[in-house]
Amino acid sequence: MDMTWLGQIGFALPLGLGAIGSALGIGAAGRAAAGAWAKEAKEGKPMNFLYVALTGMPLSQTIYGFLVMLIILKDNVYTPQFMSANAGAIFSIGLAVGLGEMFSAWMQGVIGAAGVRAMCEADGKPFTFTIIAMGIAETVGILSFVFMFMMMPA
Repeated sequence: MDMTWLGQIGFALPLGLGAIGSALGIGAAGRAAAGAWAKEAKEGKPMNFLYVALTGMPLSQTIYGFLVMLIILKDNVYTPQFMSANAGAIFSIGLAVGLGEMFSAWMQGVIGAAGVRAMCEADGKPFTFTIIAMGIAETVGILSFVFMFMMMPA
Protein backbone atom coordinates (compact mmCIF):
# COMPACT_ATOMS: atom_id res chain seq x y z
CA MET A 1 0.00 0.00 0.00
CA ASP A 2 1.39 3.39 -1.03
CA MET A 3 1.71 5.62 2.02
CA THR A 4 3.34 8.60 0.27
CA TRP A 5 0.42 10.82 1.32
CA LEU A 6 1.25 10.20 5.00
CA GLY A 7 4.81 11.39 4.46
CA GLN A 8 3.56 14.45 2.57
CA ILE A 9 1.32 15.35 5.50
CA GLY A 10 4.34 14.96 7.76
CA PHE A 11 6.20 17.60 5.73
CA ALA A 12 3.30 20.05 6.07
CA LEU A 13 2.66 19.58 9.81
CA PRO A 14 5.49 21.84 11.08
CA LEU A 15 4.19 24.75 9.01
CA GLY A 16 0.51 24.15 9.76
CA LEU A 17 0.88 23.56 13.49
CA GLY A 18 3.47 26.34 13.82
CA ALA A 19 1.02 28.75 12.15
CA ILE A 20 -1.79 27.66 14.49
CA GLY A 21 0.45 28.25 17.51
CA SER A 22 1.55 31.62 16.16
CA ALA A 23 -2.06 32.67 15.63
CA LEU A 24 -3.00 31.61 19.17
CA GLY A 25 0.03 33.34 20.67
CA ILE A 26 -0.45 36.53 18.68
CA GLY A 27 -4.12 36.50 19.62
CA ALA A 28 -3.35 36.22 23.33
CA ALA A 29 -0.72 38.97 23.32
CA GLY A 30 -2.72 41.15 20.93
CA ARG A 31 -5.81 41.10 23.15
CA ALA A 32 -3.67 42.13 26.12
CA ALA A 33 -2.04 44.92 24.08
CA ALA A 34 -5.41 46.24 22.91
CA GLY A 35 -6.65 46.33 26.50
CA ALA A 36 -3.49 48.10 27.67
CA TRP A 37 -3.75 50.66 24.87
CA ALA A 38 -7.37 51.35 25.81
CA LYS A 39 -6.35 51.88 29.44
CA GLU A 40 -3.48 54.17 28.46
CA ALA A 41 -5.69 56.19 26.09
CA LYS A 42 -8.33 56.58 28.79
CA GLU A 43 -5.69 57.83 31.23
CA GLY A 44 -4.25 60.23 28.64
CA LYS A 45 -0.89 58.41 28.50
CA PRO A 46 0.97 57.83 25.24
CA MET A 47 0.39 54.36 23.87
CA ASN A 48 3.35 52.02 24.32
CA PHE A 49 4.71 50.71 21.00
CA LEU A 50 6.70 47.95 22.77
CA TYR A 51 3.47 45.96 23.03
CA VAL A 52 3.71 45.41 19.27
CA ALA A 53 7.06 43.64 19.73
CA LEU A 54 5.58 41.36 22.39
CA THR A 55 2.57 40.65 20.19
CA GLY A 56 4.63 39.78 17.11
CA MET A 57 7.21 37.48 18.70
CA PRO A 58 5.18 34.24 18.32
CA LEU A 59 5.30 34.66 14.54
CA SER A 60 8.79 33.16 14.36
CA GLN A 61 7.53 29.59 14.82
CA THR A 62 5.56 29.87 11.57
CA ILE A 63 8.80 30.91 9.88
CA TYR A 64 10.61 27.89 11.38
CA GLY A 65 7.86 25.58 10.13
CA PHE A 66 8.06 27.12 6.67
CA LEU A 67 11.84 26.69 6.60
CA VAL A 68 11.53 23.05 7.66
CA MET A 69 9.11 22.41 4.82
CA LEU A 70 11.27 24.21 2.24
CA ILE A 71 14.49 22.54 3.30
CA ILE A 72 12.98 19.08 3.21
CA LEU A 73 11.10 19.53 -0.06
CA LYS A 74 14.17 21.01 -1.77
CA ASP A 75 16.22 17.90 -1.00
CA ASN A 76 16.03 15.45 -3.93
CA VAL A 77 16.49 12.48 -1.59
CA TYR A 78 12.80 12.58 -0.68
CA THR A 79 11.42 10.84 -3.74
CA PRO A 80 7.96 9.25 -3.76
CA GLN A 81 9.60 5.84 -3.19
CA PHE A 82 11.56 7.12 -0.20
CA MET A 83 8.49 8.84 1.25
CA SER A 84 6.37 5.73 0.81
CA ALA A 85 8.97 3.56 2.55
CA ASN A 86 9.50 6.05 5.40
CA ALA A 87 6.03 7.62 5.62
CA GLY A 88 5.46 6.73 9.26
CA ALA A 89 8.79 8.16 10.37
CA ILE A 90 8.32 11.34 8.34
CA PHE A 91 4.80 11.80 9.67
CA SER A 92 5.91 11.23 13.28
CA ILE A 93 8.80 13.66 12.96
CA GLY A 94 6.57 16.29 11.32
CA LEU A 95 4.02 15.89 14.09
CA ALA A 96 6.66 16.19 16.82
CA VAL A 97 8.24 19.27 15.26
CA GLY A 98 4.83 20.81 14.55
CA LEU A 99 3.64 20.33 18.12
CA GLY A 100 6.90 21.79 19.44
CA GLU A 101 6.43 24.86 17.25
CA MET A 102 2.74 25.19 18.07
CA PHE A 103 3.05 25.07 21.83
CA SER A 104 6.20 27.21 21.83
CA ALA A 105 4.43 29.98 19.92
CA TRP A 106 1.24 29.71 21.93
CA MET A 107 2.97 29.89 25.29
CA GLN A 108 5.22 32.65 24.04
CA GLY A 109 2.09 34.68 23.34
CA VAL A 110 0.68 33.90 26.77
CA ILE A 111 3.93 35.13 28.35
CA GLY A 112 3.75 38.22 26.11
CA ALA A 113 0.19 38.89 27.29
CA ALA A 114 1.31 38.72 30.91
CA GLY A 115 4.22 41.01 30.04
CA VAL A 116 1.91 43.56 28.45
CA ARG A 117 -0.18 43.58 31.60
CA ALA A 118 2.91 43.96 33.79
CA MET A 119 4.29 46.76 31.62
CA CYS A 120 0.96 48.59 31.64
CA GLU A 121 0.86 48.48 35.43
CA ALA A 122 4.57 49.28 35.96
CA ASP A 123 5.13 51.92 33.24
CA GLY A 124 7.05 49.60 30.90
CA LYS A 125 9.73 48.50 33.36
CA PRO A 126 9.32 44.69 32.99
CA PHE A 127 9.99 44.72 29.21
CA THR A 128 13.49 43.19 29.41
CA PHE A 129 12.39 40.39 31.70
CA THR A 130 9.38 39.68 29.51
CA ILE A 131 11.63 39.38 26.45
CA ILE A 132 13.90 36.97 28.35
CA ALA A 133 10.94 34.80 29.39
CA MET A 134 9.60 34.82 25.82
CA GLY A 135 13.09 33.91 24.59
CA ILE A 136 13.04 30.82 26.77
CA ALA A 137 9.77 29.75 25.14
CA GLU A 138 11.32 30.56 21.75
CA THR A 139 14.14 28.13 22.55
CA VAL A 140 11.66 25.24 22.46
CA GLY A 141 10.72 26.22 18.90
CA ILE A 142 14.37 26.53 17.88
CA LEU A 143 15.22 23.15 19.39
CA SER A 144 12.25 21.54 17.62
CA PHE A 145 13.56 23.01 14.37
CA VAL A 146 17.14 21.82 14.96
CA PHE A 147 16.27 18.36 16.29
CA MET A 148 14.21 17.68 13.16
CA PHE A 149 17.43 17.49 11.16
CA MET A 150 18.83 14.92 13.56
CA MET A 151 15.71 12.74 13.36
CA MET A 152 15.13 12.70 9.59
CA PRO A 153 15.94 9.40 7.90
CA ALA A 154 18.86 9.65 5.50
